[in-house]
Amino acid sequence: MDTSLLICDHSYHYKAFNHQIKNGLQHYIFRLQTEGSCEAFTCGNRYVLKSGDLLLLKPGDDYHLVVQEPAKKDGLSSGDYYLFCQGTWIDEWWQRQPRSTVYSIGTESKLIGLWHNLLLEKRRGLPEEDTELEDVLLRSLCLYIDRAISDTLQMDRKGSATLLLKRFIEEHATVTFKLEEAARYAGLSLSRAVKLFKEHYGKTMIQYAIEIRLKAAIEQIQYSEMTLEHIAETCGFASYSYFHRVFRNQFGMSPVEYRASNPILKLYDTENSMR
Repeated sequence: MDTSLLICDHSYHYKAFNHQIKNGLQHYIFRLQTEGSCEAFTCGNRYVLKSGDLLLLKPGDDYHLVVQEPAKKDGLSSGDYYLFCQGTWIDEWWQRQPRSTVYSIGTESKLIGLWHNLLLEKRRGLPEEDTELEDVLLRSLCLYIDRAISDTLQMDRKGSATLLLKRFIEEHATVTFKLEEAARYAGLSLSRAVKLFKEHYGKTMIQYAIEIRLKAAIEQIQYSEMTLEHIAETCGFASYSYFHRVFRNQFGMSPVEYRASNPILKLYDTENSMR
């Protein structure tokens, strides 16, 4: 299965703009509104796209994009990232699940960063353009779009605040953070954040952070030669003694014993020589 990236760029409209394809698209179009607003007409429907709205169109769809004059002279009316693509892998990805025409997924920095890297690679042009790298980036973008859509649906079911708490912990688990910071990120009081998280996920925020830290520590023990003390530090544990205690409670053995029994790497390390 392959992919083909036909066009990838971003645009800013400071005056009225009109683009129409009447006879049906020959390819897929992904368009993420990042600033301002516009109107999209397709398959007999009208959509008003605002910042964070993702438009997904497939071959055969008609397409009419309308950007109005900006409210202020020389002002920005609309800004977006867009791409045209095709290929058997894209066909298969599209058919994995029912797809709406528009999703409100936000302008999360990781998604924008991935899209921007794809844009820069496309701009290189031949012969510097690396089609293999483009293929990987485009597939990654498609999968990340699915992740963003899934997160949006979770927000609808569980509430955006609890998901924001979860994402904050995942991003900051391996560094020292305060629960107040997570609560503030989600726009909640600390007591409300603690209550909601436990209700939705069946564990405390600290328990979830420890799960992530232990998983990261296991990977480091198995696949790196870092000392156990260094692993404890890089995985977010305040001290080695705390890491040792939590690890033993979870796995029934010390980090040293786990490393010694690991079948992948036999690294000779002891707590006395390490500390």
